[in-house]
Amino acid sequence: MLKQDSPILQEEIRSPRVAVERLLLTDFRSYERAVIEPGGHNAVFIGPNGAGKTNLLEAVSFLAPGRGLRQCKLSQVTKLGAGGSWAVASRLDTPDGQMEIGTGLAPRSSAASFTGGAEETLDRRIVRIDGETVSSPAVLGDFVQLIWLTPQMDRLFLEAASGRRRFLDRIVAGFHPAHTREVNAFEKVMRDRNRLLSEGSADASWLSALEARMAEHGVAIAAARLQALDHLAGAIEVTTSSFPRAHLSLDGELESGLRDRPAVEMEDSYAETLAGMRAQDSRAGRTLSGPHRTDLLVRHVDKDMPAELCSTGEQKALLIGITLASARLTALHFGAAPILLLDEVAAHLDEVRRASLFDELWSIGSQVWMTGTDRSLFDSLGDRAVVYRVDEGRIEKDE
Repeated sequence: MLKQDSPILQEEIRSPRVAVERLLLTDFRSYERAVIEPGGHNAVFIGPNGAGKTNLLEAVSFLAPGRGLRQCKLSQVTKLGAGGSWAVASRLDTPDGQMEIGTGLAPRSSAASFTGGAEETLDRRIVRIDGETVSSPAVLGDFVQLIWLTPQMDRLFLEAASGRRRFLDRIVAGFHPAHTREVNAFEKVMRDRNRLLSEGSADASWLSALEARMAEHGVAIAAARLQALDHLAGAIEVTTSSFPRAHLSLDGELESGLRDRPAVEMEDSYAETLAGMRAQDSRAGRTLSGPHRTDLLVRHVDKDMPAELCSTGEQKALLIGITLASARLTALHFGAAPILLLDEVAAHLDEVRRASLFDELWSIGSQVWMTGTDRSLFDSLGDRAVVYRVDEGRIEKDE
């Protein structure tokens, strides 16, 4: 069993990183109340399927901007039968000292508008940092970086581009903490434009102003993606990882244009494109051009094969390799290693590759939260993690 005064763990804690020391859940998924105190160490959660292991990783994922690793509606996170809001409170160890982050679903309030005679209610996420309410969850990206892998992502290369784009933008946020705010700002202005087009009576100058803002945010998003992928490609090229090397590229009009044209010129060009597509976008009910349609293309370098044509095992290995490389670069650019959430990541790896994964995670210096059904999958971790048993809502240290 792990000892708190282990020399290995003391070295781990001294690593420059952000780590969760204490986590408190209230009415979150299957937990009415749960407290976990890994003390900044790696944490492994063992238990049968459906025991609530992934819920714990999801709780940590809400320490980052966005809707968590399941990408669900905020109201769906509330424990069944609780009927109200949920909350996640954490104490973090950071290179700048301890900090407290609390987040959750605010009590539902009625919207100011009515639709079809029925009053709408809105879900709203609130975030507090050291007791002070902040303006937006996007601010979290300035303090915490998280990277996660879930079993649902095993089909990342086979399904819609939206999943790959979210994966890409989480990587980019590790280099540019403001990237999430740019994405959110672009999407908000785009929704405003779509609404005006659907109403059919928008003033042309008003639309032009919105399109200019979309162009500004859109080109910033594309430029950040290109820079991040260039850095990532360099890291993958020199890696000594046992996981296969991946070649990453972007299929997007703004990203392609920025390879040859300055950003200011691309902003003007994209604004002109949007103006010329007003009628087409109005008929479609959505904006048909922009960074929200970019796709991430991945190839297995050694096999010179698109990822979507690789075997299931090779796709998983490619995904892990990309994740490890992005974690290393996030640690370099953010100034602290990110928190890694790996759900059932060891289940389909052989013993040699599992040991290699754990060694690489250790070398990055991140705090890692992992889940599995079998304790033996994590034997090669040794005393580098606190192990918990999870069953029917109970969380106990595995002695």
